[in-house]
Amino acid sequence: MQKLPALFMLSLLLALTASAAMPPVLTPPAPAIGLTAGDAITLGLVEGVTEFLPVSSTGHLIVATSALKLESEQRLTDAAGQPLWHKRPSAKHPGGVPLTPKLAADTFTIVIQFGAIAAVALLYWSHLISMFNGLLGRDAVGRRLLINLVVAFLPAAGIGLLAHDWIETNLFSISAVIAAQVAGALFMWWAERWRIQQSPLKKPDGVTEPVSLSLRQAAGIGLLQCVALWPGTSRSMMTIVGGYFAGLDPRRSAEFSFLLGLVTLTAATAYKSFSSGAAMIAVFGWPHVLLGCIVAAVTAALSVRFLINWLTRHGLMLFVWYRLAFAVLLGALLSADYFKP
Repeated sequence: MQKLPALFMLSLLLALTASAAMPPVLTPPAPAIGLTAGDAITLGLVEGVTEFLPVSSTGHLIVATSALKLESEQRLTDAAGQPLWHKRPSAKHPGGVPLTPKLAADTFTIVIQFGAIAAVALLYWSHLISMFNGLLGRDAVGRRLLINLVVAFLPAAGIGLLAHDWIETNLFSISAVIAAQVAGALFMWWAERWRIQQSPLKKPDGVTEPVSLSLRQAAGIGLLQCVALWPGTSRSMMTIVGGYFAGLDPRRSAEFSFLLGLVTLTAATAYKSFSSGAAMIAVFGWPHVLLGCIVAAVTAALSVRFLINWLTRHGLMLFVWYRLAFAVLLGALLSADYFKP
């Protein structure tokens, strides 16, 4: 717990740094609608608890923003009744892209990941220093780890950029999350059984640390991470299982997943901040956005510690049953029209 004040300051610094990448847009003198402190805390808790657990933070945030009624497509206007624009009408966007609560909420669910980034950066600070020294040619181990992370990051980065708009249009829905939760649970159940069967066969000279992964193994983990672009699948789950297949034990698989998440989440959050972060601030304002990031940072740090301890002793089966139960609950709520605006 003594690291929490430092975590608070680091998350605040990261959130403020993100704002520097946000392009200017026409903004009202006050937030267009209110994001309450309760909403910010709720979303921060959901992000922090689920980001590194193999249950899908994006899927949970889609559900949470829908439950909080932040998914409205209503076009927002200023005090004079004039429309507020994310992108003004132009040759590229003849009809313009209006500011809506949904646009702001979708952006917030990505930007809030700065809190989770802060948590990993603090908990694995020594690894970051090692990689930085490796970049300068002073630490061979750190350089090798950095190369593995970059190789694992590139597949999802490329596919994510190419398919970003299609994914947001077609897969950001409750029904898509339900399908991904079930598919992910079945895949994780099979992978856990495979790991248990393979454990007695592992040789002492096999892969034991993330730094000892080959480039091919790192690329394989990266390809599995691409599947997690489907909201509800879980980036953490796919990369942990990828570590299993590469020969890492659950603890080391999780640690590589956390470090890879640091790279992937930073890239995704910076991209979203630049493309629509200013629109999010125009709709919600700064204070509660920062509050959500800070709550996410603290809860993510606790969640990482829990996951490491749990995986070391018990593996992934708890999360298989959680995902199935969560999918059943979502299906029942969807059938009851709970998520309708």
